[in-house]
Amino acid sequence: MGGLGGSGIGAVLAKNWFFDKCPIPIETIADYHLPKFASKKSLVILNSYSGNTEETLQLFEEANTLGCPMIIMTGGGKLKELATQNNLKTYDLKGGYQPRMTVGQGLGFISMIFGELLGEDHQPIIQDIRDYFEENRDRQKQSGEQIFNFFKNTIRKKFVIVADREFAPVAVRFTQQLQENSKLEGFVNVLPEANHNAIESYTDKLDTNFIMLYSNKNPRVAARFDFLISHLELDNNTVLPMQIPEYTLQSIFDVIYRLDWVSVMLANELGSDLMNVPIIMNLKGFLSDLEIVKEYFQYNDIKATQALSILSEKDLLNIKRIMEKGGKNA
Repeated sequence: MGGLGGSGIGAVLAKNWFFDKCPIPIETIADYHLPKFASKKSLVILNSYSGNTEETLQLFEEANTLGCPMIIMTGGGKLKELATQNNLKTYDLKGGYQPRMTVGQGLGFISMIFGELLGEDHQPIIQDIRDYFEENRDRQKQSGEQIFNFFKNTIRKKFVIVADREFAPVAVRFTQQLQENSKLEGFVNVLPEANHNAIESYTDKLDTNFIMLYSNKNPRVAARFDFLISHLELDNNTVLPMQIPEYTLQSIFDVIYRLDWVSVMLANELGSDLMNVPIIMNLKGFLSDLEIVKEYFQYNDIKATQALSILSEKDLLNIKRIMEKGGKNA
């Protein structure tokens, strides 16, 4: 399964949910290339809300070349065009949102796809989750507000979410929301692995907001959380334990929604721009400029690797303007 950012986290969540349910290996890719083992026997599921994510489009080309069966999830763009041209099964994502707002669509579709592959009908499960949200939205928002208030006085500290395997992708989702919505630093450590390394850095009082996000599926892992919470609290660190009593699709959606509210409240408190991601957009513009420069160099028989080493961002922008005004003949 391939996708980036808000379009990719649904696949990560689904892979983790089906960890002990699917007998066939599942891999998630947030990069430009498929793994070497990919073949025409590999089902490739691609998600790009915009339909123009360059990494996902590259994955499409590689999968198409290999003859892989594909399922596409997208809101339009180039990926939608390619899916239509190749007569591929496509799940249309509802438009008008930021990609990170569509995690429910991605995870919901993937859950039903895998359910069908396993001979199970997941539609009733998804419907039950929808009904649960309709009944509990106010309570979930209040829960998010309680979490926000817990960290309100330490709002500018970095966040470290320590999670077990079950809730690690939910932790990743929350850090993505912290970064994009609140413009705050967020990091994830996973137990038991982090008990073999990261724990040694937890000395004295740290400039960190800790959230312990874990299930009760493995008593030994839960005991590790008990130890870590006590260890951090002895030095008066800011620690919020969040032990989730059930590990279900509903609890996954529920915790995501509550923590999403936390990121929104943090953003509002800090005056952060919830909707716009200017640095990400600047990066996309920069990468687009590189493509124009590459075309310019190829036309003029210039070695791009040499020229790029001396070009500044201003030079790149100037070349882009020249190309837009006069084309190659300029």
